[in-house]
Amino acid sequence: MIFNENADRDMAVMNVAHAITSDLRKCLLQHEVASFAVPGGTTPGPVFDAMSTVDIDWSRVHVMLTDERWVPEDHPRSNTALVKERLLTGRAAAAHFFPFYREGMTAEEAAPVLSAEIASLVPVSVLLLGMGTDMHTASLFPDAPGLDAALDRNAPHLVAMQPDSQPEARISLSGPLLEGAMDKHLIIFGEDKKEALQQAMKLPANKAPVSVAIKGGQVHWAA
Repeated sequence: MIFNENADRDMAVMNVAHAITSDLRKCLLQHEVASFAVPGGTTPGPVFDAMSTVDIDWSRVHVMLTDERWVPEDHPRSNTALVKERLLTGRAAAAHFFPFYREGMTAEEAAPVLSAEIASLVPVSVLLLGMGTDMHTASLFPDAPGLDAALDRNAPHLVAMQPDSQPEARISLSGPLLEGAMDKHLIIFGEDKKEALQQAMKLPANKAPVSVAIKGGQVHWAA
């Protein structure tokens, strides 16, 4: 893991956007398409804004979420809405988006269907992650029901999760899929998250799922 300290949050956003753009360009030189997995939450929004104006062949980029709350797109807690509003606009509107939510299905029912559908986009070319102070990433929360299965080497690409601390079921990329991404970036802000990440690297995966996902990747931090 490489730890990159930035002078401020604006600089971190610029550096992450530049690093991801470079990774996507490199991938597209070698492959017909690139897959790009992104988180929800507030932190990646400015990164999406910066990337949406970048001149790359977005028509060959397939975007998916690292996880999604099992709610319709028009729900205020939908991660899909954020990605469409902040990333899939401007030049990046040409990218292909792979939504997870399926009307009329539960997360448990949809997980195997979605796993099969994204098989052609695996391994993920470029992965952008966020992290909570509890050391969760995507929807892999410490000690959550089903976490051991989601981290297992034989886990499917997508898993249904129902963290005790969350109000709705979720669908998430599994531990092996996150770990196996070709280029990985984690963006975090604040001393509390820096300390949480340092602690995570000393703990087993079921206590700090982010430690599995970011293994071999880059961390971008600013106070």
